[in-house]
Amino acid sequence: MTLSWLKRVREGGPGREPDGSTLKELIAELPDEARTAALTHSSWAEDRVGSYERLALLGDSVLGLAIADELYRTLPGLDAGALTKILNQAVSGTSCSAVGRELGIPEMLLEADPASNDGKQTPARLLLEGERPLPEITEAMIGSCYLTFGFERTAPAVVDAFRDRIETVQANRTDFKSALQEAVARRGEMVEYEVVGSSGPAHQRTYKVAVKLAGNEIGRGEGRSKKAAGQAAAAAGLESLGD
Repeated sequence: MTLSWLKRVREGGPGREPDGSTLKELIAELPDEARTAALTHSSWAEDRVGSYERLALLGDSVLGLAIADELYRTLPGLDAGALTKILNQAVSGTSCSAVGRELGIPEMLLEADPASNDGKQTPARLLLEGERPLPEITEAMIGSCYLTFGFERTAPAVVDAFRDRIETVQANRTDFKSALQEAVARRGEMVEYEVVGSSGPAHQRTYKVAVKLAGNEIGRGEGRSKKAAGQAAAAAGLESLGD
């Protein structure tokens, strides 16, 4: 049985049969209540439980599993480390923001704005100026689609929505930390990394990392993990050194 199962996986596995729906179409099919829940900022809700945060947590996991499954099936020659690098970049906050804009999330959020004048509710336009709301709402929409349509229908639509991001990451895979280390090693020096800050709830933490050369900061980066933030800092460090 085990050999038979492995054979099926290597040949593509039982797979999912997508129904052809795009993620944008699934969002359009959501019941009004489900779509509204994914657009409700904590300042718009009676309490945080009524905001999109719980859906974002769920959607983040659905997104990660859908993309990890796709990478596992389509890139059989890459080891776990290489797959992890592609996965982390493909589902990063930057990627989620880009996909969110393609899905029309900013327009949906502006339309859902309660437009209260009591000073307690954060206007949608201000939310869109921040780094976190757009990727989180994108994840929340994925969470709502999962609850409404199930994984079998949602996952293919998610993979299709993130396809360009996956291909971009594959085409531009760069280990900036290794590249920076090689650059400074030619000078007989070494760099060190330091986590200089973090923000957000535990399930949506954003980290800030600084990279230093001879005690002087040469770059700083942010990411949804310490590793991602370190890579961003290394990229900034390379730029500052002109490499």
